[in-house]
Amino acid sequence: MRLAGDWLSTAGYAAGWRIIRALPAPLAGRLFAAAADLAVRRDGRSVRQLRRNLARVAGSEADPAELDRLVRAGMRSYARYWLETFRLPSMDAAKIVASVRTDGAANVDEAMAAGRGAVFALPHSGNWDIAGLWLVRRGYPFSTVAERLKPESLFDRFVAYRESLGMRVLPLTGGPRPPMQVLAERLRAGEAVCLVADRDLSRSGVEVRFFGEPTRMPPGPALLAATTGAALIPVHLYFDGDGWGQWIGQPIELGEGPLRERVQRGVQALASAFESRIAQHPQDWHMLQRLWLADLDPARLQAGREDRVA
Repeated sequence: MRLAGDWLSTAGYAAGWRIIRALPAPLAGRLFAAAADLAVRRDGRSVRQLRRNLARVAGSEADPAELDRLVRAGMRSYARYWLETFRLPSMDAAKIVASVRTDGAANVDEAMAAGRGAVFALPHSGNWDIAGLWLVRRGYPFSTVAERLKPESLFDRFVAYRESLGMRVLPLTGGPRPPMQVLAERLRAGEAVCLVADRDLSRSGVEVRFFGEPTRMPPGPALLAATTGAALIPVHLYFDGDGWGQWIGQPIELGEGPLRERVQRGVQALASAFESRIAQHPQDWHMLQRLWLADLDPARLQAGREDRVA
C-alpha cells in the first residue's frame, strides 16, 4: 500500500505538471485562486496556523475583518506560487526576468565581483524559483539545499525541475557528503549559495526576536559566512502585480569576537531584515507551519535546549 500511495503521489504531481501547463493562463489562475478560497473556508490546520502567524505580523490592534482578508490573500499568494511551480518550465524565461522588479541588484554584483562568494538568505516569501532564475540569468549559477520529500521519486522530480532552471541542488540529508561541507567549498571558490532561512528544520536553531516574540532560525547562512569569509546578504521576494519583486539588502557585518557570537549576530540581523520586509508584503509570506516558540510542541522545545547544552 505504501508503494501504491507513493506512486499515486508522484503520478499526481506529474499529471499536474502536464495538465496545468496546458491550460490557458487565466483559467489556471482562476482555478488556483478558487482552490485557495476553498481552503480558507474549510479552515484546516495549515490555514489556522497561517492566521496565527499573520496575526503576529499584523499586530494586536489588527481588525478581525482585516486579518480575514490578509489570510485569504495569503492563501491566494501561496496558490500562485504552486501554480507558477507547475507552469514555470513552459514560461518564457526572458519575459520572466524582464518582469522582475529588483531593488539592490548592485549588491549582488559587488559581492560576486569581490571573489569571496556570497550567501543569499531569504524567507519563505514570494517565488524563490523566479529569483533563482533571475540570478542564474544574471550570470551567477548557485547552489542550494532541498529538504527531502516523500516519496523519493517526488523529491527527484523537484530536484530535476530546479536544476532545469540552472540551480545546483544538494539534499539536506542522505547525500554523499554533508551539504554544509560542499557549500563551504563552493563559497571559498567564489560561488553563490542561496538558502531559505526563516524556519529552523533542526534542533540547533539560533534563538532570535521576530515580531516581538522568540523563535529559532537556522544558523547555516551566518555560519557559512563567518567560516568562509563570504558575504551574507538578506533577500526578500514578493509578488508585484502580474510580475515579481525582490529586495536585495546590503551585506550583513558579523563583527569580531567568538564564532558563536558572530553567528548569533548574523542570524538576528537576518531576522530583523526579514521582519521589516515581511511587514511590507505580509500576504506573500508563505508560513503555514508553526514558527514561534510559543507554538512549538514542548517536547521538541526541550529536546532542542538539551541539544544546545550538550
